[in-house]
Amino acid sequence: MTDLSIGRHASENHPTAPQSGPADINPHAVVGAEILIEQLYKYYGDVKVLEDLDLHIQPGEFLAIVGRSGCGKSTLLRLIADLEQPSYGEIKFKSARHIREGITSDDIRVMFQDPRLLPWRSIEQNVQLGLPKNQQDNASALLEKVGLKDKAALWPSQLSGGQRQRTALARALSHKPRILLLDEPLGALDALTRLDMQNLIEKLWTEQGFTAILVTHDVSEAVQLADRIILLDKGHIAQQFQVNLARPRKKDYAFTELEQQVLNAVLAT
Repeated sequence: MTDLSIGRHASENHPTAPQSGPADINPHAVVGAEILIEQLYKYYGDVKVLEDLDLHIQPGEFLAIVGRSGCGKSTLLRLIADLEQPSYGEIKFKSARHIREGITSDDIRVMFQDPRLLPWRSIEQNVQLGLPKNQQDNASALLEKVGLKDKAALWPSQLSGGQRQRTALARALSHKPRILLLDEPLGALDALTRLDMQNLIEKLWTEQGFTAILVTHDVSEAVQLADRIILLDKGHIAQQFQVNLARPRKKDYAFTELEQQVLNAVLAT
């Protein structure tokens, strides 16, 4: 991955540059990274998944990516995570001004639909995974934040699906990421647990100020969480929507109207 050591901004005609950063985060709390994607292509053999994609993500922004299956959502996330390499193009990063320059893969964490916990480790040990010894005490505080402090000594098999995802979230945040990538992490949860997890993710994002990118098939979830929603179609950004709704979000007329607008756009692809 390449560092963006000098801030670069999209031109006036750049279709993906938002006019301002997220308004609901305390600017002193923002530790998220700016992400600049330029002319990104990804091929698997002869199959073109992403084509000439440009995207500018502000520090601390919460971005949601929607679109039909196979449109390139998860591929884009994997490229940002450095789990795959572009066929062509660049992905560049820059820290918020008051934080050290330079972003590495250690500053990026991913939550998948499968929580990927180690079954032979306790919940607390899973959260501590990869942490230096002098930081492992932080696991207890994070488990308290996600409501699992009393489950610390249990095994993953003893938890519900929602509790396992809370553990995965605590593990990701234990590394104090600048960027949190969410690849449909709530897709397998029941409706009520899903709502609880949405609220928890939003709360921790607001507190910690990391940049968040969510891939989801749930348009309502995208409107609930995101500052901005992009619609992918055939490897391109087909449309984008600014979510100018106050937080915490209420499912009022404005929410429902935007939800329907995004859903209609997805159905039209």
